[in-house]
Amino acid sequence: MSTTNGQWYPPEWPDRIRALTRGELTPVAPRRAATVLLLRPGAAGLAVHMLRRRASMAFAGGAYAYPGGSVDPRDEHDVPWAGPSAQEWADRLGTGPAEARAIVCAAVRETFEETGVLLAGPSPDSVVADTTGPVWAADRAALVGHELAFADFLRRRRLVLRSDLLGAWARWITPEFEPRRYDTWFFVAALPEGQRAQEGSTEADRSVWLDPAEAVAGYQRGELLMMPPTLATLRSLCPHRTVPEVLAAAVEQDLAPVLARPRLVGDEIVLSWPGHEEFTKHVSSGAGGGTTESASPASPASPASPAGPAGTAETPGASEASEASGADA
Repeated sequence: MSTTNGQWYPPEWPDRIRALTRGELTPVAPRRAATVLLLRPGAAGLAVHMLRRRASMAFAGGAYAYPGGSVDPRDEHDVPWAGPSAQEWADRLGTGPAEARAIVCAAVRETFEETGVLLAGPSPDSVVADTTGPVWAADRAALVGHELAFADFLRRRRLVLRSDLLGAWARWITPEFEPRRYDTWFFVAALPEGQRAQEGSTEADRSVWLDPAEAVAGYQRGELLMMPPTLATLRSLCPHRTVPEVLAAAVEQDLAPVLARPRLVGDEIVLSWPGHEEFTKHVSSGAGGGTTESASPASPASPASPAGPAGTAETPGASEASEASGADA
C-alpha cells in the first residue's frame, strides 16, 4: 500500500482494474453500511470526531475515519423508534422502508459501539445524558461481540432510537474492482449534551476532535492519511461554522451515490470519482511490469483511496467504516 503525502493506494488495484475492463472480474455485490460524522462546537466553530485505524489493520492501517460499519442482520429487527418514519427515511435515502430503518439503526448502533455516544433517549424528545461507567461498557462489548441485538438493548433500557438526531449527508460505493465492497451512507449528528466520546474501539488506536479545515490541511501536508470519501466529506463541512448550520444543510445534501470509474487509455489506467475530479489517478505500466501513478494535474496531493465504513469503501467500525467509507463501515 502506498502511503506518501497522505495518499493511500493499494498495489493490487491496477491488475484488478485491468481484469475488470477485460471482463475477467465479476464485481462483488456491495454490503450496506453507515457511518456518522459526529459534531460538536470547536475552537474555530466546529469539530468532527475521527478515529485512526490501527497500523496493524490489513485494510488502510493508519487512516483516519469516522465511526461506522456494516448493517447487521439484527439491525433489521423492529427497534423502538422516534423521529422521521422509516418511509420518510426511505424517501431520503432512496431505499425501501425496511432497508432505511436498518441503515439508520446501524448508524446509531455503530456510533455507540465505537464511541459510547448514544443517539437515543427515554422519550421522543430526550436523550441519554451519560453513557459512561462499567454497565454501559458491558453493553457496548456485548453489541460488538454480537451477543446482544440493538433492539433488545434499547428495550431493556427503555429507550427509543432518535432518528431525528441524524441528517443524511452523502453516499459512496466501493469501486467495482475491490474484493470487499460497501454501499455506505454518511450521516451527521450533534454530540448530545452531557455525553462524551470515549475510547474503546478495538480497531482504532486514537480518537480526536478536529476542525474540518485543519484536518484537510493535515491531509495536504501528508500528516493525516485519509481515503477519498473521508476527505470529500470533511471538505463539505468546511463552509459551515456551527453544528446547527451543518444539521440544517443536511436536508439539501445530494445523496446520489459516488462510484469510482476506471477506464483504460492505451496502457494507462485512468481512475476517477464523478464529481470529485481531484481524486483522479493516472496509472501507467512501468518497466519490468510495474506501474507508476500520478494524480490529477488539479490536485498534486490527491489520494488514490477507495470509497470504503467510514467510508464507508469497506466500511467504517473505524475499521469497517473507513473501508466502507472509502467507513465493517
